[in-house]
Parts: sequence; structure tokens; C-alpha cells
Amino acid sequence: MLTNPVYAALTGRHSGFAEVRGNARRYPPAVAPFLALPDDPTPQDWADAAVLLGPGTTAALMRPEFPIPDGFKLDLHIDLVQFVAPADLAAEDPEAVLLGPDDVPEMLALVALTDPGPFRTRTIELGTYLGIRRGGELIAMAGTRFALPDHTEISAVCTHPSYQGQGLATRLIRAVAAHITATGRTPMLHTGGGNTNAIRLYKSLGFTLTNRMKVTLVQAL
Repeated sequence: MLTNPVYAALTGRHSGFAEVRGNARRYPPAVAPFLALPDDPTPQDWADAAVLLGPGTTAALMRPEFPIPDGFKLDLHIDLVQFVAPADLAAEDPEAVLLGPDDVPEMLALVALTDPGPFRTRTIELGTYLGIRRGGELIAMAGTRFALPDHTEISAVCTHPSYQGQGLATRLIRAVAAHITATGRTPMLHTGGGNTNAIRLYKSLGFTLTNRMKVTLVQAL
């Protein structure tokens, strides 16, 4: 499950979002850019994925690296690391407020400023997102994305550059973790393999490295 989180989500708790052809799955583009295939995809699975995407469409795979067949163009490989949270991470935060659809324009602006990873107009539908405001302005946020059987992913952790270094990311990670653990699941997350600041933070919070993976951008030909 953890080595193929998108497929686990789209064949499980997020199956209602899935666009499907055969064993290939994808999120609607306005929700997330991810494509998913079984652990050992067959030529037919890849053929179904090509039809599901359509010619010239790019999507992201998140899993350990594996060969890309003819019929797809490899656009980009990004190193990714996966962490699972310790049991004592969760802590509610009185300043963290629940974000909703009306907050999406501000959330998109904060993401554009900080680049925490993909966040689109309907990504908020995937889970619970919390934010911290100062003077009415959204200055930090984090939320839940991939929903697996036993784990839920913390995602979109970001802080406005003017407010970084104040521990807001840590507070929101703990607050989102509290929402996850209340459902009986374990928090997990991903970050770029070269994002040393984020990796240092997660290790300081007690997260355990579970997998080294790739985000692979492929284009159907």
C-alpha cells in the first residue's frame, strides 16, 4: 500500500474520485495530476492508461521507479521520500481554522508562492485542510490528501515567506495529525528527496523514513 499510495487511494477510500479504464486509475485533473497503475502493470494496463489520459496528456505516477513503456514519453523524474509519523505527533491547535471552498483562491495563491507540491481548484475535496490567519490573511496551511486503508497523507504544508521560522508548519502538521489519528489511521507524508529543510523538520518531529520513491511525469503519445 505505502509503495503505491495513489493506486491504494483510488481503489479504496478515494474510489469515488477515480476515472477508470481497466486497472488504470486517475484523479480528475482539477483534483490532482496523478495516474495510478497496479504494482506490476501489464501491457494492457499501460494501454488502458494511454486511453484514459488521451494523446498529449501528462500525468504523474508516485511509486518506486520502474520502466516506462513505448507509447509514453518520460517528461521528468523527481526523487521523493516517504515518512510515517510517530504515535505521539498529534496535537490540536486553537489557532488552526478549517478551510473550505471559499478559501480556495487564497490557498492557491499561497501554494503559488511556496510550491509545496500539486494543489488544484478541487484538491480541497480530498480531505481536511487547516490554516492559520494573521490580520485576516492566510499565512500557513496543511491538509490531508491520499487516503489509504491504514494511513492518511499530510500534504500541502506551506507557510508564507514572511512568516517562516515561527514554527507554524510544525503546529499545522500536528493539528492535521490530530484529525487523522481521530479516525484511527496513521499520518504519513511525502517530500522531495532534495528538500533538506523539510526532511530535517520531519525527522525532528519523529517521523520515520519508510520508502524512497519517484514522482514520474509521463505523457501519453
